[in-house]
Amino acid sequence: MRYAYPQGHVLYRKLGRIYPLVTHGEGIYLYDEKGKCYIDGSGGALVVNVGHGQKEIVQKMVEQMGQVGYVHGTQFTTHSIEEYAEAIGNILPGGLEKIYFLSGGSESIEAAIKFARQYFLESGHAQRWRVVARWHSYHGNTLGALSLTGRIGMRKPYLPLLIDFPHFPPPYCYRCPYNLTYPKCELECAKALEQLIQMEGAETISAVILEPIGGATIGALVPPEGYLNLIREICDRFGIFLIDDEVMTGMGRTGKWFATEHWKISPDIMVLGKGMSGGYFPLSAMVTRSEFVDRLKEKTGGFVHGHTFSHHPVACAVGLAVIRFIQEKKLIEQSEKRGIYLLKRLEELKNFPFVGDVRGKGLMTAIEFVKDQKTKEPFPRTDRFTEKVIDQAFENGLVLYPGTGFVDGVNGDMVMVGPPLIIEESQIEEIIDLLKKTFSHIQQKS
Repeated sequence: MRYAYPQGHVLYRKLGRIYPLVTHGEGIYLYDEKGKCYIDGSGGALVVNVGHGQKEIVQKMVEQMGQVGYVHGTQFTTHSIEEYAEAIGNILPGGLEKIYFLSGGSESIEAAIKFARQYFLESGHAQRWRVVARWHSYHGNTLGALSLTGRIGMRKPYLPLLIDFPHFPPPYCYRCPYNLTYPKCELECAKALEQLIQMEGAETISAVILEPIGGATIGALVPPEGYLNLIREICDRFGIFLIDDEVMTGMGRTGKWFATEHWKISPDIMVLGKGMSGGYFPLSAMVTRSEFVDRLKEKTGGFVHGHTFSHHPVACAVGLAVIRFIQEKKLIEQSEKRGIYLLKRLEELKNFPFVGDVRGKGLMTAIEFVKDQKTKEPFPRTDRFTEKVIDQAFENGLVLYPGTGFVDGVNGDMVMVGPPLIIEESQIEEIIDLLKKTFSHIQQKS
C-alpha cells in the first residue's frame, strides 16, 4: 500500500511525501513493513531519549491504564501524578518546586505566558503582559507560542493573528549579528536585551523567554560563557521573569538534567516536554516557584488556565517510568560522555567543502551547511540543500532532523543529530559512516 496524499483519510504533515510504515522500534533503530532498518539519529524531533521498545515503560503505562486511565485535573489526583511530581521535584534546579502537567510543549509555553501575566496582574502590575523572545527561536505552534517563536517562515502565514511580542538577536557566534568575536564582543548580544527592554518599557514586560541552547530553528546553538548569567542579571534588575524553555534540552539531552545547569542558572519558570515521556505518551510541564503560586492562591485562588488532558495519570505513569529508567541506566552521565565523542567525530565532516560548522552539547548536535567555508556564504534556499541531505540520509537508513532559514529568515541549512541517550560508541560510528556516505553521494552529484 502507498501511504501518501491523497490516498486514505490521513492529512499528512507533508503532502508531497511517501511515508514508510514503521512496524516497530528497538533501541536506536526503527523498522518498516518492508524490513528496512533505520537509525533514529534524531530521536524523531529529539524526543526519544530512552530508546524505542522499552518494555518496562510500556508495562507501567498498561498498569496505570488498568487502574484508572483518566480523571479531570480539577477533581482528583492519583498516585502516578503525585509520585512523578515528587521524582521531578527531586531533580529540579533550586527554587523550582511546583509542576503543572500538560500534553505538549506548545501547551506548556502558553501556560508559562499566562502564569507570568496572572502573577503580575495579581501583584498590582496590570501593565506587565508582554514577553520578550529571540529571533530564530522555537517555542511552539499555538498562536501564543508562535508569537514568541522567532522562525520567520513559520510566523509569516499567520502574522495577522500573532501578538506583537518584541524579539532580540540570538548568540549566534558563527555568524555574529554584530560582526564581533567572543570574548572581545563583551556579550553584545546579551546587552541587546537590556537595550530592548529600555526602549519597549520595562513596566510593560512580564518575562523573557529563551532556549538555553538553541533548538531546531538554529541548530544546537550553545551560548558563550557568561551569556545566560548576564541575561539572568538583566531580568533581575528589571524585575522580569526568566522563562527557561527546556522542551528540547531538558531530561538529559545535553548531559545534564536541564541545560541551564551547565551555567548554574535558576529560572523563574521552566518549560519541559519531549524527553519527559521519551515519546511514549504526550507529556509536558510548566514549572515555577512556590512563592509565585502562593500569590495566585491568595488573590484568585488558583491558576486561571486548564486543558482537558492536563494532569493525566497515564502520562505521569509513563514519565515516572522514564525518569527511573534514566536514573537506573545512568543516562545523564552517558549523554555527556557520548556527546563529547559524537561531537569529536562530527568534526571530521568539515573535510567536506559544504560543512561550515559543527556544534552542540551532549547528545544535541547540529551540522550547518554552507556554499563557501571561508566566507560562510549560505546556499540559496532554492537549492534545498538540507532537503537533499535529509532525503539521501533517509535513503541510506539514517533519520536526521532538518532546520532552514536561520541565516536571514530565508537562507540557512542545517541538520540536527540527536540520537537516544542509550546510544553506544559503536552505534555512533554507524551514524558517522552513514553521514560520510550521504555527504560523499551529494558531493559527487554536485
